[in-house]
Amino acid sequence: MILEEKYTLSNGIKIPKLGLGTWFISDENAAQAVKDAVETGYRHIDTAQAYENERGVGEGVRTCGVKREDIFVTTKLAAEVKSYDEAVASIDNSLKTLGLDFIDMMIIHSPKPWMEFHEKNPYFEGNREAWKALEEAYKAGKLRAIGLSNFQKEDLDNILESCTVKPMVNQILVHISNTPEELIKYSQQKGILVEAYSPVAHGELMKNQDVIKIAEKYGVTVPQLSIRYCLELGLLPLPKTANPAHMKNNAEVDFTISEEDMKFLKNMQKIKDYGDASMFPVYGGKLK
Repeated sequence: MILEEKYTLSNGIKIPKLGLGTWFISDENAAQAVKDAVETGYRHIDTAQAYENERGVGEGVRTCGVKREDIFVTTKLAAEVKSYDEAVASIDNSLKTLGLDFIDMMIIHSPKPWMEFHEKNPYFEGNREAWKALEEAYKAGKLRAIGLSNFQKEDLDNILESCTVKPMVNQILVHISNTPEELIKYSQQKGILVEAYSPVAHGELMKNQDVIKIAEKYGVTVPQLSIRYCLELGLLPLPKTANPAHMKNNAEVDFTISEEDMKFLKNMQKIKDYGDASMFPVYGGKLK
């Protein structure tokens, strides 16, 4: 069963192959979502400072009835934090808000502040400063692993050229029809595990007739096909849901997609409309 399988990060830490994403789950509902996920068998929860639900996630982790060391908790340094001092304070604030003695992994949410996601300034210096703070927290035992999110090749190189601890993951937007193969390959060649957020394309794949047809062929749902697709690529999918039935369904992915179908899904026409999420920079939009 996928919920019992793990990848090994470059520092030897084990990370469950499937995680629960918590974006858009409110702080007041987050604790219950975590408890439902843990009861289903999930042992990997992904949150972020930007989600404003760290308090609820932490409460869920502390009260779910499973030993703390058996649950892998990831949170993210806000995209706007681009100085060493801010990053140090931000890391400590996440620990306090979560109410945990340590965080399993903390990652830089974006190489650029969200408002400037499509601008030219690469924030190389700011990212190096934020990374230095993560490295120190890692060496101090506050964090068990550290990584990045939404980092392109040049952003990765900026960190790799100056770091004392290499990034262990790069969490990026990957789903059927949107598979940045070069970035995935480059990350993997550097020993960086690629995590796939929005593996169901913020729900938009559910409307795609080609995807529906292939899911039916395997006798699975579109989310199951989408999650398995990421796993077939050696990625770690992070489907988000607060619905216990969906959590269970998302974890029932014990099947294999044929090479032919993988090739078709990989080369499908890219989704351009992400519905209500289209305004967000990661989906091509621009926050005002």
